[in-house]
Amino acid sequence: MSASPSIHRGNPGSIDGMSTPDDTTRTLYEGHWLRLRQRGHWEYAERTHGRGMAVIIVALTPDDRVLFVEQARIPLDGRTIEMPAGLVGDQPGEDTLEDAARRELEEETGWRAGTVEVLLVGPTSAGMSNERIAFVRARGLVRVGPGGGDASEDITVHEIPRADAPAWLMRKHAEGFELDLKLWAGLWMLERNPDGSPA
Repeated sequence: MSASPSIHRGNPGSIDGMSTPDDTTRTLYEGHWLRLRQRGHWEYAERTHGRGMAVIIVALTPDDRVLFVEQARIPLDGRTIEMPAGLVGDQPGEDTLEDAARRELEEETGWRAGTVEVLLVGPTSAGMSNERIAFVRARGLVRVGPGGGDASEDITVHEIPRADAPAWLMRKHAEGFELDLKLWAGLWMLERNPDGSPA
């Protein structure tokens, strides 16, 4: 954590209609994974690694089951259902979107991808954070381990028949689980590319 806020000069007028007389960007707090910034009146969070990038992996097992992960999320004070996902650049050395997707899929689910394809990159919460996430489709899966995440994680893997996935998700919602809304985009991208063409 920095002892006092550091000042960074912003790019005046870089966002049409949002420039302010005070265009400096201040760091209000910096932790290991996140920093809190302020530009003019706007406060927002930044990831401190990998240019703010993360990946979400859309994957089917050879018997046409969708891979979901269940885990506790401290900010929500509860358990969530998500697709496998992870941060880019949280390991030493260079990290690409594809490398991160392969690593996180295998760590979290125990499945190794034969191929991975980056489909689309975009912001997750544009008013609050600089984080951008890449949807990555994984194919040619081979089971290589039990999954469950690394030593700091407590992940339960769910392999759900593709045709049953939406109804299963809604049952989990009724049980009190938080559902990542990106799940429905991920289900759509199992069968289609972002432009609507067949996958």
